[in-house]
Amino acid sequence: MNKKILSALQYILFLGGGLLLVWWQLHGMTDIEKSDFFYAIKHANYILIVPVVLMSLASHLVRSMRWKLLMEPLGYTPKLSNVFAVTMAGYLANSAIPRLGEVLKCSMLAKYEKLKIDKLIGTIIIERAFDLICYFILIVITVFIQLDLIGNYVKEKLELLSKTSGMPWWQKAALLLAIILIITYSFKKIISLYPNNKLLLIIKNFALGIANGVASVKNMKQRKAFILYTIFIWSMYLLQIYLGFKAMEATAYLGIKAACAVLSLSTLAMIVTPGGIGSFPIFVMQTLSIYGVATSQGKAYGWLIWGVSTAIIIVVGLISFLIIPYLNKQNIDKINTTNILQ
Repeated sequence: MNKKILSALQYILFLGGGLLLVWWQLHGMTDIEKSDFFYAIKHANYILIVPVVLMSLASHLVRSMRWKLLMEPLGYTPKLSNVFAVTMAGYLANSAIPRLGEVLKCSMLAKYEKLKIDKLIGTIIIERAFDLICYFILIVITVFIQLDLIGNYVKEKLELLSKTSGMPWWQKAALLLAIILIITYSFKKIISLYPNNKLLLIIKNFALGIANGVASVKNMKQRKAFILYTIFIWSMYLLQIYLGFKAMEATAYLGIKAACAVLSLSTLAMIVTPGGIGSFPIFVMQTLSIYGVATSQGKAYGWLIWGVSTAIIIVVGLISFLIIPYLNKQNIDKINTTNILQ
């Protein structure tokens, strides 16, 4: 009886947490942002939103499959259902507190699959390092396929910056490059002088994480599958944005080049604020302004895409929290029985 009451309280807590997260996301918007958000929701073509939802779920599933590949060299073969459930639960946690989800999903998977959490966290670092490399590649491709448009936009912004600061933009760029080269050249010496400095250790570990990520993929037995999964994930991200364009009249004429630019900037927005709240529509709006989309329409499109992706994470993440104990009920009963016998 007590166990049933505890389970019921747990579900109520998770449900309340999900509803609280919805309220928190909406509460963080200004009145104008709410107006743009609900306008986009009201006037969207939902026939096209359905495949966007399916693409989003497919990308999350394949991301889970890719993470599972990283565990295989460790001798871990968790069930895909568990990996997917904790992945979505992690996304839900990240929507409230950045990086909490990474620890949470590792701890949950370690609990239900009886794995070591420290090794799981290592696979997450490798995965994030590789995603960062993919993100840089996306930015390069985005700029390369539309040099004139983006080049002119960047040039205008730099020239405006030059006028306000009194220094030509090319001098600032040269100065910045010189500073980066000096810091890079002297980084090893600085670390040797201050081996216990926390900031320097973070930078060093970040760089090592990227290097280890590349090396681990290079030495992976199922390297081709890992790369194909990665291409699929980022392709789904891109197609979601492209198909989302067609769901609104103001953005229906935009093509794959604009989708690349929006993906580049919106990914950055997801890093800037938890779940991209507030920053996502603004970054999208600024990007779409390059392609002649009105500010209000660009922001409305940003709120639409953010709303769809956030709703998926909240709903599926909450369901994952609720059902994963049932998916592993037999394992939990075995562990409890073993503990009693011991």
